Amino acid sequence: MRTTSQPPEGGTPNDDVESYCKAKMAMILKIVMSEPTIAQKFPFVQPVQPGTFWWCACGRSKGQPFCDGSHKGTGLGPRKVEIAEAKTVAWCGCKHSKNGAFCDGSHSNLP
Repeated sequence: MRTTSQPPEGGTPNDDVESYCKAKMAMILKIVMSEPTIAQKFPFVQPVQPGTFWWCACGRSKGQPFCDGSHKGTGLGPRKVEIAEAKTVAWCGCKHSKNGAFCDGSHSNLP
């Protein structure tokens, strides 16, 4: 039901306001909630010392598996990871792990 005689910005007089709003929201969500880029379809396995790490969640970093700020404007950001003891870590390379920064094998199910 239209409440004004003017169509919404970018719309036509025949546009339904609800449909217009849903379409705009879908566009906004697509921009804001960007999907991560698959950096590689296997983990980054490396020995690490205790410390704080910023794992790249967007997949755009040139310094994989860590953040270099390339996520700006994607709606995605790095994940802070605290490592308490020296060990070998399998960092997620596909950016789809259900286990955060750590590989859970999700890359095996990607197209």
